[in-house]
Amino acid sequence: MYLPYLDSRVIARRYATFKVDHKLPFRSCRSDCQLQRRTLTAALSRDLVRFVQRRTTNLELASTHGPVCSCLAENATHEAAAPIYIRVGTMLFIIALWVSLSVVQTEPYVDNSYVAAVYEHTLTLNPEPHVPISRLAALQHMQKNLDVYEEQAALAAQQGAQILVFPEDGLQGFNFSRSSIYSYLETIPDPQQESWNPCTEPGRYNNTEVLQQLSCMARRYSLYLVANMADLQPCPLKTAPSSPCPADGRWQFNTNVVFSSDGLLVARYHKQNLYFEKAFDTPPKPEIITFDTPFAGRFGLIICFDILFYKPTVTLLERGVRQVIYPTAWMNQLPLLDSIQFQQAFSLGANVTLLAANIRNDRLIMTGSGIYTPFSAIYHHAHRGDPEEGKLLVARVPVLDPLWVGQSMSTEEEGEVWGESTSSTTTDSGFCHKNSCFDPPPPPPPVSPSSTFTSSMMYDTSHFVILNDTEGKLKVCDGAFCCHLQYRHLKASEELYALGAFAGTHTVNGRYALQVCAVVHCAGLKTSSCGQEVEDAESKMDILLEGKFGTKYVYPSVLASRLVLEQPQHLEKTEDGRVTMKHSNMTGGLVTACLYGRMYHLDNE
Repeated sequence: MYLPYLDSRVIARRYATFKVDHKLPFRSCRSDCQLQRRTLTAALSRDLVRFVQRRTTNLELASTHGPVCSCLAENATHEAAAPIYIRVGTMLFIIALWVSLSVVQTEPYVDNSYVAAVYEHTLTLNPEPHVPISRLAALQHMQKNLDVYEEQAALAAQQGAQILVFPEDGLQGFNFSRSSIYSYLETIPDPQQESWNPCTEPGRYNNTEVLQQLSCMARRYSLYLVANMADLQPCPLKTAPSSPCPADGRWQFNTNVVFSSDGLLVARYHKQNLYFEKAFDTPPKPEIITFDTPFAGRFGLIICFDILFYKPTVTLLERGVRQVIYPTAWMNQLPLLDSIQFQQAFSLGANVTLLAANIRNDRLIMTGSGIYTPFSAIYHHAHRGDPEEGKLLVARVPVLDPLWVGQSMSTEEEGEVWGESTSSTTTDSGFCHKNSCFDPPPPPPPVSPSSTFTSSMMYDTSHFVILNDTEGKLKVCDGAFCCHLQYRHLKASEELYALGAFAGTHTVNGRYALQVCAVVHCAGLKTSSCGQEVEDAESKMDILLEGKFGTKYVYPSVLASRLVLEQPQHLEKTEDGRVTMKHSNMTGGLVTACLYGRMYHLDNE
């Protein structure tokens, strides 16, 4: 077998040691080790290894709630004339090779996975955001956050990250007025109109100090870097010359910027769905922005509240985007919209990879970031009493871009990647198709009579029935929309649970149409407490939750005690809109099990 000369920087990115906070319980140590070994073996068999060192080290996937896995990985060194030892399964291959670091390998590295990083940032805030300040004062403020970004970029690069995502508002903070944010603004050129590397061409534009630092950061650590900042654009816009100008004659946008590993500005996205952001304008027309990478193909860009709306999020999906970048400043709200809960639900329901970076701010209940695929989730969620500090997550994830995958591997290899999921129900749609699952659910059984009551859930008047028995079958309806539940309740204490249904338009802090089926742990023993926020639970439950939805966009989640995510064991969606989620063998007490249907087509009615 021919082994070319090896580039230590490339292999370091692909086989570096990294640690993660949480690993979903359904994934076994064996499958994680198999993923690492298959990745290495595939690379060797395709003669595409760039560097293999003489020593093997442990790659740890450390989990508070799941197994601790220890797999063989290759960690790069810069030693020459080193013998190479590669262990695959139980076989040991010893290959002697003189590595000449003076020879540069220029062929592109083709792999079926990449290393992603997200950083949950505890930012330094402006204590008086409504008071205008000078440009110098704004730069001094942002520099404190940029210094943290610099540290985290260095750490991510050490762990092999090829792309790093920072959160929304992570540089300047929030709660500005339109005038008080002015000194924080920089005019960001449109990469679709011109090519600019702020690091190597700093003199092209004035007042671009932040862009220059971010560009040099990406270039220094040789990774793609995504950050969020405030953009100033003159009016009229070149992209919408006929749109009316704001009263002050300028556009101010909440903006994602993306830099390539050499510092080139490759993407700019203006947030479409603002959430009480008086400092910013809604773009005159929605922007659907993607960028391409040499290691994973295409990514799409959204920001925070965008994730709940058709444009740009679903439009990206309809255009074939399978990898989504998601800076956010998300305020958590149980029982249905905790940050990690919906991040994972979106990844599963849309069948995409989601790289989500949130702010950490306890006063505003902001925490929860992660790297999600349809097969797994690596995430961080702080709890009450935890130190208020940032968190870097790094993980290797499979490439999902269908065009990139098709060009870089055979059908057999693609099957290996998808086969790494130990959940037998994950398919190319995120759900099993009708008649394609090994264990399809039975027809809805007869339902025990039970009294229905209403209670507020997420400010929406929802219909509920109580789970009175240790096991049973229930049905609850909101108008013509009905939810069915088959359950076995493993009670650990006196706790109240209810099955809820909501069909209608949510109108508090945003307007959007929903159909929701949810099993919720009530906050107390009174029915009026059902639908309120709860973080802890002791009772485990086996469930089969089902509803017939008027939309194909249904996002499933199972949230356990202390905000631990569980991977639904079985998901099925039929052509007539019926969605089924089955789950058992929980690792902790059930907080919420939910099917969250978004009726995008009814939002404006």
